[in-house]
Amino acid sequence: MNNDLYKNIANSTAYRSSRDENAQHILTNSNLFPDLLQIALTIEDKNHHKACWILELVLEKQLHLLTNHLPVFCSSLSTFTNESALRSISKICMFLSQHLSLTNIQEQQITESCFDWLINENGKVATKAYAIRALYELGKKYDWIYPELKRILSDDYHKHSAAYKAVAREILKKIK
Repeated sequence: MNNDLYKNIANSTAYRSSRDENAQHILTNSNLFPDLLQIALTIEDKNHHKACWILELVLEKQLHLLTNHLPVFCSSLSTFTNESALRSISKICMFLSQHLSLTNIQEQQITESCFDWLINENGKVATKAYAIRALYELGKKYDWIYPELKRILSDDYHKHSAAYKAVAREILKKIK
């Protein structure tokens, strides 16, 4: 583990400039990516959510960095509980569903996690929105996803905010 990287993550803030600075450091020094991923996936670490924020920004620009780590990433999805981390992790799942070739097992792990996040009563809207978008992409390959997604979006529509409703309307139009 790179101690300087860990200190940078621990001292980072939610401000976009702080996250961007740390992400740029990883993008410039891609050899640090495995350490960043390790921190992000270690949910017992009090700074893992900060590492998730940075991981999201890194992978938004260079998703291929995750390719060799997909098995461990996908198998860890169900362990995340911190809502701040989940927002970033669900967004990464959306990126993966749109851009990378995944194994059937990885697609299944992402699908299960996204459905879990979507039906979580206490989950935040952003996490749910990214999960919905990931499920939409995965539904292009697995025909059982759309009917289930449609049912959940329709049943839960009245319970949620305007932001959730906007994403739900958009996806429901696409899958009808």
